[in-house]
Amino acid sequence: MTADDLRRGIDVLVAHYHDAAFPVVKFVPGVTPVPVSGKVFDDDEIRALVASSLDFWLTAGRFADQFEQDFARWFGLRHAMLCNSGSSANLLAMSALTSPRMGDRRLRPGDEVITVAAGFPTTVNAILQNSLVPVFLDIEISTYNVDAAQIEEAIGPRTRAIMLAHTLGNPFDLSTAMAIAKKHDLWVVEDTCDALGSTYDGKLVGTFGDLATCSFYPAHHITAGEGGCVVTDASVLKTVVESFRDWGRDCWCATGKDNTCGKRFDQKIGDLPLGYDHKYCYSHIGYNLKATDMQAAVLVAQMKKLPGFIERRKRNFVRLHEGLRDLEHLFVLPHATPRSDPSWFGFPLTVREDVNRREVVRWLEGHKIATRLLFGGNLLRHPAYKGIPKRVVGDLINTDRAMRDTFWIGIYPGITDAMVDYVVDIFHGIKR
Repeated sequence: MTADDLRRGIDVLVAHYHDAAFPVVKFVPGVTPVPVSGKVFDDDEIRALVASSLDFWLTAGRFADQFEQDFARWFGLRHAMLCNSGSSANLLAMSALTSPRMGDRRLRPGDEVITVAAGFPTTVNAILQNSLVPVFLDIEISTYNVDAAQIEEAIGPRTRAIMLAHTLGNPFDLSTAMAIAKKHDLWVVEDTCDALGSTYDGKLVGTFGDLATCSFYPAHHITAGEGGCVVTDASVLKTVVESFRDWGRDCWCATGKDNTCGKRFDQKIGDLPLGYDHKYCYSHIGYNLKATDMQAAVLVAQMKKLPGFIERRKRNFVRLHEGLRDLEHLFVLPHATPRSDPSWFGFPLTVREDVNRREVVRWLEGHKIATRLLFGGNLLRHPAYKGIPKRVVGDLINTDRAMRDTFWIGIYPGITDAMVDYVVDIFHGIKR
């Protein structure tokens, strides 16, 4: 029996294994948990993972190449660079803008980047890790995105970039942000880690800025357990991102390849001797942030399910919104940013003035309905961000309100209609 014969036999067995190991579990109200997020998969992902493991190509390989091609094509962009997490994707995107390859537009230590404090740390961390200064703006309650009216006000003599997340899948006001960016020659990085498939003016988010980032953590729209990606239409940015991702090397050979440029031992790089091995020349202070081919294999399978995942998220959002509409005296319901069609990551709610969030959360959690807060709330209230270089525009009053009064529940594709009906029913049991 050949190796190919054995692979085919293993593939069949893996499909049977999935059916035995991961049977469909019937939802029992009040007993079965309703998570905020989670992985949704079938035998396709496990078979792809096993196929990759049988290759025993432990770093990025054929599946990584395929995923990068598929992902870039899905966005309608030229380049996608797979990495090991969404956090790394943010770091790579912001680091790329500090490269000498950016010429006069290169970001330098002390330059300012417009962002918000109401979000996940790694959007801000990528700014700080590059010795840049975040400029914090307030958000809007109900969209939970940047108050776009503050962006122009925030521009200072050293403002050079905008880096914002599409909060919980809801696009921020891209028309205003991009117009201001064009007016002041600012870089734009879209953190789309929560927003894969969201659109603004009918165009996918992640295609407006100079760079965009994605995450493949299990909570996100597609998953490989861990993983992230940077997408761009600019070839120079692609080259620089790959350099930072791959130790900062000057060489652009793919893993396992040598002398793609044909000048491996013939170049004069920096102050190195003529002909110094190009595989060991470094043009940036980089990292090793590559993903494995096993992660990529899972992502290739997940991509085929992405359209269905997006539609399910939208359906769950609509059903929850309709089911909770009569509770607007208790909660501020979420609203899509004008001109947008979100692929929602979660369903955010802000309690009204006379409602106690802790009591609501305890009620839901007591009935097996998982909740999460709006990530870090106001990041500037956390010990890690005490004393950081920063500039704050306004009083962040809505950011603080979100910190005190906002939470979100799940709408991911694993949540069924029966689960949504149960959630709506439990919400209506909250004491007025």
